[in-house]
Amino acid sequence: MSTDRLVAVLLLLQRRGQVTAPEVARELEVSERTARRDLDALARAGVPLYSMQGRGGGWRLVGGARTDLSGLTASEARALFLVAGPASAATPAVKAALRKLVHALPEPFRVQAEAAASSLVTDPERWGASPIEPRQQPRFLDELQDAVIRGVQVRLGYVDSKGVETERTVHPLGIVAKGPSWYLVSTTEAGQRTFRIDRVSYVDPTDDPVHRPEDFDLAESWREIADEVDRKRTPLEIQAVCEPHRIGLLRMALGGRLEVGGSTTDGRIEVVIRGRDEYALAGELAWMVEWLEVTGPSGVRDHLASIGNALVERYA
Repeated sequence: MSTDRLVAVLLLLQRRGQVTAPEVARELEVSERTARRDLDALARAGVPLYSMQGRGGGWRLVGGARTDLSGLTASEARALFLVAGPASAATPAVKAALRKLVHALPEPFRVQAEAAASSLVTDPERWGASPIEPRQQPRFLDELQDAVIRGVQVRLGYVDSKGVETERTVHPLGIVAKGPSWYLVSTTEAGQRTFRIDRVSYVDPTDDPVHRPEDFDLAESWREIADEVDRKRTPLEIQAVCEPHRIGLLRMALGGRLEVGGSTTDGRIEVVIRGRDEYALAGELAWMVEWLEVTGPSGVRDHLASIGNALVERYA
């Protein structure tokens, strides 16, 4: 018997006051027999639940169910529904069950629980060739996520990469975990901005509501931000052709810095690769020489030829 399902039945009873076994079955997508068994199990466990027979009957909670029988506080409900969001490692079945649970939550938990489910995104890819490091929770992560979920503006102290500290009022829209770092996506007077949370020096929540752009989607917004950052970090683009059976390996090696085009007349695949500079990119691609041919710019080809000559001279 699923504990999650029993909690869902309790919350459903609280929200509606009275339910029938067919209603529970439809809501939780189980058989009527299973729904009746769950209701009986709750009653046997001591939950103040009773059934009324006949027309208009059903299952009710003693006292009209005006208390939160789940025992969840608002913060606990929000924490629970974080695992229903896109950043969660939970299985699709668990996520689906939790999304059903949110519809049974009592007010005022429901709105914040729904906000919690969409407040966090995890991006598994590292920035470029940065080393793999464990992700540490920064000091103000909880406060900023709370502001995102409650939809309130915050006064933010922030130390930039040059060590200069400033204060600004921001509208928190979401939290992103990428590699070892955490980021706050927000809007400001200057437009949308992203802040590294480990550079935040203090957080002072206000009572002013966040002005959230219409149709804002955290995952989509972060994809645009990450793409723009990658372009700035790797401004050089080269053209090459790759043996078709090696495209998968090329994707694994280069990640988002690779764009795959169409086929050439000899069956190879056209690709565009981004990098920091010509010399670094030539060194990165040198081991692929048997199945990847750089066609331009000429500077990268010259560096590859120089690397090849040095290898021949040393190892021939």
